[in-house]
Amino acid sequence: MPYGSEPAEILEKRLVFQGRKFSFESLQLRLPNQQQGEWQCVRHPGGALAVPVTNDGQFVVLRQYRFTAQGRLLEFPAGTIEPGETPESTIYREIEEETGYHANQWQKLGEFFVAPGYSDEIIYAFLAQDLEKLEVPPSQDEDEDIEVLLMSETELEAAIHRGEMADAKSISSFVLARPYLRK
Repeated sequence: MPYGSEPAEILEKRLVFQGRKFSFESLQLRLPNQQQGEWQCVRHPGGALAVPVTNDGQFVVLRQYRFTAQGRLLEFPAGTIEPGETPESTIYREIEEETGYHANQWQKLGEFFVAPGYSDEIIYAFLAQDLEKLEVPPSQDEDEDIEVLLMSETELEAAIHRGEMADAKSISSFVLARPYLRK
């Protein structure tokens, strides 16, 4: 995708906040159409997500507590790309840490912005197949509250329509994965 093919001219940039995983900037810009103004942006290193499917066609899904939603959401395993990592190395690590599965077959599904109106975060989505359960289950990170579930495609679609899977990156990646699952 041709990201950045028409960059805005940055007239002024100010760091407002630097967090552990993202920063927040205020920018004075001149857009390609010559309009000027002030915009704010969440800067994020990006993330990688897997749509894991077992050999018998079950999706490996997480029920994860998210403080911003004040509840548990159904999601596919995903993680922030750490310094020095590629999207591939991030998701290979995350799928094992979060689900207890190792994938032997990978297919890149695509990449997309999460919320381009205020963030530069890009998700790199992958299909993970030929899964093997790890002998020693992984220990969760201290800041995670995760339950691993197996769901059929029908159950997953119903969860989306009921609003139980309300995570945009997971829904988008599920849609991207579907053509590969029907082959």
